[in-house]
Amino acid sequence: MERTARRLAELRKKMVETGIDLVALGPGKHTQWVLGFHTYPDERPAILLISRLSEAFLMPALNAEDSRGQTSVRLFPWEDAEGPDQSLADALEFIGARGARKVAIDETMRADFALLVLDSLPGVAHEFTLPTVGALRMRKDRAEYDILKENARINDRAMQAGMAALRPGITEREVADVIRAQFTQEGAKPLFWIVASGANGAFPHHHTSDRVIGPGDAVVVDIGGQKGEFPSDMTRMAVVGDAPEGYQEVHGVVEAAVQAALSAAKPGARACDVDRAARDVISKAGYGDFFVHRTGHGLGLDVHEPPFITATSQVLLDEGMVFSIEPGIYLPDRFGIRLEEIVYLRADGPEILSELPRDLHVAAG
Repeated sequence: MERTARRLAELRKKMVETGIDLVALGPGKHTQWVLGFHTYPDERPAILLISRLSEAFLMPALNAEDSRGQTSVRLFPWEDAEGPDQSLADALEFIGARGARKVAIDETMRADFALLVLDSLPGVAHEFTLPTVGALRMRKDRAEYDILKENARINDRAMQAGMAALRPGITEREVADVIRAQFTQEGAKPLFWIVASGANGAFPHHHTSDRVIGPGDAVVVDIGGQKGEFPSDMTRMAVVGDAPEGYQEVHGVVEAAVQAALSAAKPGARACDVDRAARDVISKAGYGDFFVHRTGHGLGLDVHEPPFITATSQVLLDEGMVFSIEPGIYLPDRFGIRLEEIVYLRADGPEILSELPRDLHVAAG
C-alpha cells in the first residue's frame, strides 16, 4: 500500500506537469506498476481510473471480491447482465473526472476499453501514457535494480550452462533445453531462448530449431528468464571449433559498436545518439546494410518497453533507466553476430548488469 501511495503521488505530479486530467489503465503492466497487481485480462472492461484528486477501479463483478483483497482503491463493479456504462459513469463522477479535458490512455489496453472511456467523455483530448506512467516506469528505483541484478546473475549462469552444452552433434533445441532447465533450477521462469547456429544466426529472431550444430558453426545465444517482477535479457556468441571465415573481423566490429554505444549512453543524451554511435561504427566498417534493427530497448516489467534506443527516438536518457545495447551484423547464408548487454544508467554512465564477459566462447569441435 505504501508503494502504491508513493506511485500515485508521483503519477499525479506528472499529470500536472503534462496537463493530463485523467489516466485510464487496462489490466496489464501499467496497472501492475501502480497497484502491484492487475486483474485477469479478458473481454470484460476492467479499467483503473486516476484523476488528479482520486482513483477508482471499474471492475467486472466476478473479479471484485478477489481484487478487494489486493487493493484499497474504490471498486465500481458491474454485472454481465447490466454492462459497464453506469458503473463507469459513477466511477468518473466519484473521482471528479466528468469535466476532464485531456486523458492519457493506456496504449496496451484493448481498443474497445479505450473507446468506452473516450465515448464517456465527449470532446476530450487524448494521448498515450509515455509522458506519465511510461516516464515513471522508465526510471527504476533501488528495489527494482536489485531484482534486475539478481535476474542478470541467473541469466549469466543459464548462459554458461548453454555454452557448456555446445558440441558437434547437439541440436539447437537441445541446447535451449539445457538453458531452460537452468532457469527452472534457479527458481526463474524461462521467457525466451534463441539458439541460432550457422546460417540461422543471420535471422535476428530465429525460432530455435532441430538443426544439428557442427564444426565451424557460429552460434548466437539470446536468452532471458524471470524471477520476481522483472526479467533478464542477454546475447552472447560461441563457435564450435574453428570460427568461419571472416568471423573474427565481424565480431570485432560488433564489439566496437557496443563500446561506442556504452560511451554515448550518458544522462542527458538522446536515445538516438546512442543508436547512432553504434550504427556509425558498423557503417564505417562496411556492414551498415547488415545491421537491421534498433540498438536497444528498455527492460522492466516488460522485456521490451521504453526507452527504445532507435535512430528516431528523442527520449532524453536519465539516471535509473534500464535498457539494452545490442548491435548486430547478420550476413545471409553465412552467420550472424549480436552482443547484448542490459545497462542501468547512473550519473557517470551505464552499469552493465551481467557479469559474464562478451568474449567469444569456443567449444571443442
